[in-house]
Amino acid sequence: MYKNEPIFLQPTLHERIWGGQKLKTDYGYPIPSDHTGEAWVISAHPHGPSIIANGELKGKTLLDAWNEHGELFNKKAGEDEEYPLLVKILDANDDLSVQVHPNDDFARSVEGVPYGKTECWYILSAEENAELVLGHHAKTRKEFEKMVDAGEWDKLLRRVNVKTGDFVYVPSGTIHAIGKGIVILETQQSSDITYRVYDYDRTDANGNKRELHLERSKQVTNVPHIDAKVEQTVETFGDLTEKKLVEEQYFTVYHWNLNGKTKRNCHHDFLQVSVVEGKAVLTIGDKTFELKKGMHFILPSSINEYELNGQAEFIVSHV
Repeated sequence: MYKNEPIFLQPTLHERIWGGQKLKTDYGYPIPSDHTGEAWVISAHPHGPSIIANGELKGKTLLDAWNEHGELFNKKAGEDEEYPLLVKILDANDDLSVQVHPNDDFARSVEGVPYGKTECWYILSAEENAELVLGHHAKTRKEFEKMVDAGEWDKLLRRVNVKTGDFVYVPSGTIHAIGKGIVILETQQSSDITYRVYDYDRTDANGNKRELHLERSKQVTNVPHIDAKVEQTVETFGDLTEKKLVEEQYFTVYHWNLNGKTKRNCHHDFLQVSVVEGKAVLTIGDKTFELKKGMHFILPSSINEYELNGQAEFIVSHV
């Protein structure tokens, strides 16, 4: 099973109050509405598992594959942990709510789920002067809580400008928000727990404000905010330039820039690959596969080596 082919995946699409149309216009996905905010492109999360598009498991979900064919991911017999990672593309047609995510210990003890949420973002596109909320200015927990309670958001929140090609690492406990006009590829722990801190007093179609989670936010936010430092390295493999964006406890993420041909060996339990620009041909044994922007796949543990040929950019991750 999947001895000489990748596992291609179809995204699940999620409407959001802040979403837009770029998942259709830029990536060709069949969005359900003009307010589509998220494509879960490599997902085994029960809130939106990706559908397998090829091979013996075509039509099943990645969650099915993980549970029923763990050997594809070098999962040990009897191992009952959840699929560890989740990859999304987000289209912020408006500002996302200011939010924070818990760490593993808090997620397990308080929410009863396996993972907290550390995440990272590769900026696929950003309008001029686009900005994120990343962290806050409070020096002590008391000051943080006081500013939250008083709604002193302009004073509290730390804003950062970003441009296309930037990379942002967001450990659990970091206050954050993606700003209007930004499209990101997000690699994260497979978790869907969000504590909303501030939502600009927006209302939905029925005039209702979205729920805030201020007490939980106060419990899990890192105070004071300290920017996470990441060490980035660059290597070349034939005509492929590999930039390691982050190597941390939960995941390692790379940007690949292909200008020609490369031959690679697989050293990981499985490799998650997203084509974010261009076109290429993937060769595994005697089989070839056309790749283009917007495609996502997994190289399972059954594949030992592969070739890529073309002009393309990829975001790649593994545990």
